[in-house]
Amino acid sequence: MIQVVNVSLQYGKRVLFKDVNLKFLPGECYGIIGANGAGKSTFLKILSGEITPNKGEVIVGKNQRISTLAQNQNAFDDLTVINTVIGGHQRLAEIIALKEKYYALPEMTEAQGNELGALEAEFAELDGWDADSNARIMLSGLGVDEDLHDQQMKDLDVKIKVKVLLARALFGNPDILILDEPTNNLDLAGTHWLEEFLLDFKNTTIIVSHNRHFLNQVCTHICDVDFNQINMFVGNYDFWYETSQLLLKQQKEANKKAEARAQELKDFIARFSANASKSRQATSRKKELEKLTIEDIKPSSRKYPYINFECAREPGNEILAVENLTVDGFFRNVSFRVNKGEKIAFLTDKSFRMDKLFNCIMGLEKPDSGTVTIGKTITTSYLPVDYRSYFEKCDLNLLDWLKQYSTDTNETFIRSWLGRMLFSGEEALKKANVLSGGERVRCMLAKTMLEQGNLLIFNEPTNHLDLESITALNQGMERTKAVMLFYTSDEEIINTVATRVIEITADKMHDRVLV
Repeated sequence: MIQVVNVSLQYGKRVLFKDVNLKFLPGECYGIIGANGAGKSTFLKILSGEITPNKGEVIVGKNQRISTLAQNQNAFDDLTVINTVIGGHQRLAEIIALKEKYYALPEMTEAQGNELGALEAEFAELDGWDADSNARIMLSGLGVDEDLHDQQMKDLDVKIKVKVLLARALFGNPDILILDEPTNNLDLAGTHWLEEFLLDFKNTTIIVSHNRHFLNQVCTHICDVDFNQINMFVGNYDFWYETSQLLLKQQKEANKKAEARAQELKDFIARFSANASKSRQATSRKKELEKLTIEDIKPSSRKYPYINFECAREPGNEILAVENLTVDGFFRNVSFRVNKGEKIAFLTDKSFRMDKLFNCIMGLEKPDSGTVTIGKTITTSYLPVDYRSYFEKCDLNLLDWLKQYSTDTNETFIRSWLGRMLFSGEEALKKANVLSGGERVRCMLAKTMLEQGNLLIFNEPTNHLDLESITALNQGMERTKAVMLFYTSDEEIINTVATRVIEITADKMHDRVLV
């Protein structure tokens, strides 16, 4: 159990949250949601003790072990993968090191022998004999290949390191599990494994995630960070969303009725306050008007961009034909034809296959064999998974950056597009090379909308986006008349957008139309 008592945090004049009181219980999973910058990750750091609040305290149950998802991907570069995971249980790792030290001695004193016996007993109590196999099961479940388990962390790709750090956080049955964006860099299989793990987990789980399907699957409660408060709702993400919208609607309707009643009272008072026969009634209505309250509806920190993909021209009947496409080491003999009106979701066991496939379709890379034929009426628009080259060496502000991709370079026109993506006023003059990950994706989406392609190819478009932007993107993908090919780990988008699913592995392809 972990309890938050009267916790407040502010930086200078900026208040993140004030007088927060919450209790997180065993057997429950709590999803922390809120706009980017609302303080979700900061709140997790308060819970784990990394940050001290300006006011209040965090109470953790006696002898409760907290485990967090480490954010420094290079912190364990001197360890092997398996030892990094086992090190997630600090006491168990200490016992293993001490045992190795004692067993390396040529001889042991009686005191050392007794100490070793006590260590062996504690080792068994902590399930130490199964630690290695349990760690390997976790790694495999999260998509870390077996041949990597005994390699050094420093030799791994960043995406694999993140999975290892997640296994480290999960290892050893912690009493309180705190995870910040645990599904980042997980494919669907890894996400499903994590969902099953958390559903079986008997202790307290607290998660920040932008994955709506994941939150719906695992969460028993939602904690909403907004209005400088953190309010807890029982239920999953969809239940919170419906409840929050209903509460807002009820408040608006109550205010509307109160405003109408206030106007009615004001009109009566104005007409009859000077009338002797009606003066008593006018006085009574004045008192009623004074008591009438119209609640202020505070502006939410949540901002929804407007995402709508329009086509400059309707696609013809010949869209795209891929014939026997092979890239050695990635996939073999991939063939499919894309039909008008289709929105095709791609699934794969390794995300790099999609990078290669989409780059081949776009003509950015050459396959080892096979052909890609794009119809004469087709205009493509591509959102790659790696868009750093658009920003990192670019010294332009956002107005000038977006002008590069528009036939209309009028400043008012460009500002209107930036405004749709939440870059208003001075925000439009930000330098492109200082943008955050989420801001970069919103700029790429603005570019995509301006291009008005009728064949859209998206590779992990939800990366770095907050829930509000993901919701807006989801709706835009549903509405568009463009043909779409997309790869995403967001199951909600797959379930609501896809009309067809193509699954690609190293040597197989499975194609099915969704009814």
